[in-house]
Amino acid sequence: MALVRKRLGDLLVESGIISEDQLQEALKEQSKSKQKLGDLLITQGYITEQQLIEVLEFQLGIPHVSLFKYQINPDIAKIIPESMARRYQAIPLHKEGGKLMVAMADPLDYFAIEELRMSTGFRIEPAISSRDELQRAIARHYGLQDSMSQMMTDMPNADEIKETEITDEDAPIVRLVNQMIQQAVQLRASDIHVDPGEANLTIRYRIDGHLRTERVIPRQMQGFITARLKIMAKLNIAERRLPQDGRIKMHVEFKHVDIRVSTLPTIHGEKIVLRILDLTAGVKPIEQLDFGARNMTVFKEMIEQPYGILLITGPTGSGKTTTLYSALSHLNKENANIITIEDPVEYQLQGINQVHVNPTIGLTFAAGLRSILRQDPNIVMVGEIRDAETAEIAIRASLTGHLVLSTLHTNDSVSTITRFRDMGVEPYLIASSLIGVVAQRLVRRICTECKTAYTPTEQELIFMQNKRIHADKLYKGAGCGACNRTGYRGRVAIHEVLKADDSLRQLVSDTSTLQELREAAAKQGMIQLLDDGIHKVVQGITTLQEVIRETVAH
Repeated sequence: MALVRKRLGDLLVESGIISEDQLQEALKEQSKSKQKLGDLLITQGYITEQQLIEVLEFQLGIPHVSLFKYQINPDIAKIIPESMARRYQAIPLHKEGGKLMVAMADPLDYFAIEELRMSTGFRIEPAISSRDELQRAIARHYGLQDSMSQMMTDMPNADEIKETEITDEDAPIVRLVNQMIQQAVQLRASDIHVDPGEANLTIRYRIDGHLRTERVIPRQMQGFITARLKIMAKLNIAERRLPQDGRIKMHVEFKHVDIRVSTLPTIHGEKIVLRILDLTAGVKPIEQLDFGARNMTVFKEMIEQPYGILLITGPTGSGKTTTLYSALSHLNKENANIITIEDPVEYQLQGINQVHVNPTIGLTFAAGLRSILRQDPNIVMVGEIRDAETAEIAIRASLTGHLVLSTLHTNDSVSTITRFRDMGVEPYLIASSLIGVVAQRLVRRICTECKTAYTPTEQELIFMQNKRIHADKLYKGAGCGACNRTGYRGRVAIHEVLKADDSLRQLVSDTSTLQELREAAAKQGMIQLLDDGIHKVVQGITTLQEVIRETVAH
């Protein structure tokens, strides 16, 4: 196929996707940043990657290939060297005579096409694929495959692991583990699970809250991978009977990542979970926490109180720590002494004193909190209230002129009050100290690249009508390369913000029932978790299925 040398900007203007003014503005920016025009237009929000693919497909006849469904022959993949595949974001698909079909992120990069032709000796037939799919395919078919092949051809005895096999940077196992972590970072995974089985070792990534199998590795490689991860996390390699916890700090894809490592002995060997924290992502401003207008106003009012206790509640992985850090960052002024006690310290905040709990030497949340209160703090953040002792100290601290922020595991905002009672905290102490409670969940966000509108089903209409909400159309993701055919990409928080006003405080003092507390919360205008989720469904941010799964199921 002979490519027509037409400029991308002109194509997009002709198609009516961008205006001439937008093109000129982007070209002006391109002259400074030296970024490719397509990437720049996507970054600026003028076009989506899907629109770019469609224009090149329909206007120039460049075929669009979904690598998610495509079986790539490893021998074909080797025709283009790994360094070149990564540099040009290109992977070969099949050859026929003197032609080589190559999937590319930018099939109009004529310099890259010429380089590939000279390197391979084939005439290059470009196809277009999404950048995410290409990164995933390159990671799968190059680095990991080469390291695995090299290991399998010369597999030593796993019981006699030599030090150089797990410490030398050029050793296959070292490259394999590094590439496993690199691929997880590229795919925006929050966790890597290394699961031992009877016959295989399964590598799974948690992406947007959902686990999926990425690779199945022969059982004989288990000992090497476990030993390498333990070396990186500074754990005891010889100890295989007890759980261990460690930490890895490394640079991946120009990002500084902090990885928490946890090992657990199972009947088939040690299961390892790596929690990945992207330190370059930083702490979100509170305006980016996905609060609705009413909830944002109330939340700001609550965190700006001079004293009292504010609690963030929800299950593990619901974004509680992110909300706490954003609140602390908002309150971090020169005249405030802010001290935190956490397990562990996830992100380091400039200008804030952060303490890491260490129960083995007696530094528990309760003990640490007692010491912190002798350090003249204005604001104290307790990572989690786990027991009655910590709850009692935190509440008494909030009554003596300190603003205390903390987290608790409860299903909604109102049940937090009864949870405190169950811990043995006196109702009058709760009533006097409580500023408010934020309950939250994370739901998957509809992929913006393949978002489409549809008419709600009868069941969906009935569900929304019960909440007195009406919508003629809802949205979902059709599934594309950017979202790995799931229809979702990224996550969004839904909230329930309860402010402790005078009527609620009186009910707390009177040890009112959970139902009475819920009725009082409704009267003050509190938006329930489910309702906040449905509002985000109507806005086209997430789907009803996601909201129901995260709220009703609990």
